[in-house]
Amino acid sequence: MSKGMNDKTSIKTVREIMQIGGRVDWNEKKNNQLIEAILALKNENEAKRFLRDLMTEKEIKEFANRLEAAFLLSKDAQYNVIMERTGLSSTTIARISKWLKSSLGGYRLVLSRLSSHHTPSKLGKGLHLNS
Repeated sequence: MSKGMNDKTSIKTVREIMQIGGRVDWNEKKNNQLIEAILALKNENEAKRFLRDLMTEKEIKEFANRLEAAFLLSKDAQYNVIMERTGLSSTTIARISKWLKSSLGGYRLVLSRLSSHHTPSKLGKGLHLNS
C-alpha cells in the first residue's frame, strides 16, 4: 500500500487517490503544506501574490492556458481553436480533456464555480460561447 493508506482505507479511496495521481503522495508533509497554503488564501490579491512568488511567469501562463483549454473544451471548442488561443499542444489538450471528463471532476468543479465570472468568448466563424 502507498504511504498514508492502511488496511482501513476503502477501495474507493484507493481508486480516487490513483486517479488523482498515483505517484503523488498527498499525505507527504510538503504536498499537504502546499494544499494548506492554497486553502489559507483569503482573496484575489493574496492569491496573486502567492502564485507569483511560487511560480515563474512562464508557469503562471501555462496553468492559465490549461484552465482556458478546459473551459473551451467544456464548451465543445475544437482542438485547433484551442491550440490557436492558448498555444498548447494537441497532446496537452488531450490530457486536459481526459481529466475534464474524469470521475473526480477537479476541472469541472472549478469551471462550475467560475462560470459566473467567465465572459463570453468568440471562437471564430460566428460561434460565441456564453457562460
